[in-house]
Amino acid sequence: MIEVAGIPAFALPESLLTEGLSLRPETDADLPFLMQVFASTRAEELALVPWTQDEKRAFLVHQFSAQRKHYRAYYPDAAYDVLERDGTPIGRLYVDERQTRVHILDIALMPDRRGGGVGTAIVNALQDYARARDKGVDIFVERINPAKSLYDRMGFKVIREEEIYLEMEWTPDGVS
Repeated sequence: MIEVAGIPAFALPESLLTEGLSLRPETDADLPFLMQVFASTRAEELALVPWTQDEKRAFLVHQFSAQRKHYRAYYPDAAYDVLERDGTPIGRLYVDERQTRVHILDIALMPDRRGGGVGTAIVNALQDYARARDKGVDIFVERINPAKSLYDRMGFKVIREEEIYLEMEWTPDGVS
């Protein structure tokens, strides 16, 4: 568990720990897995591109590297965690806690782990964590990302629209 200004930061609640879920800080040894997670989030859009597998792989490696560099440059104090179930990596969770918000930089699960309620449980735990600190939760989501419907169901509201992304926010009282 990391600390923000000496205060313990987000940790999974006991209810998720008993289901075998855990978070741990990512390391360089996780890079191949993290690349797989990233690539899986881009698979649908790359299926539409008439590139060779080598071209797609090169694009993914470049984008993965650029994303990691951006996150670490702009969110140096964020928690960059690997999500595991029973000791096996199943996804990643990147969270940057701010004065009034818990900002989800990224939450992504491997394809075979999607749709089973894990993402919902993690976002719900983040909402509970934020509520206990009188904070909101925000996230940027691509307009075409199927997870947008999850955020809609969980009470997130669009507060800003960009070309590709929507900034969505949840507040404890439901008012943006």
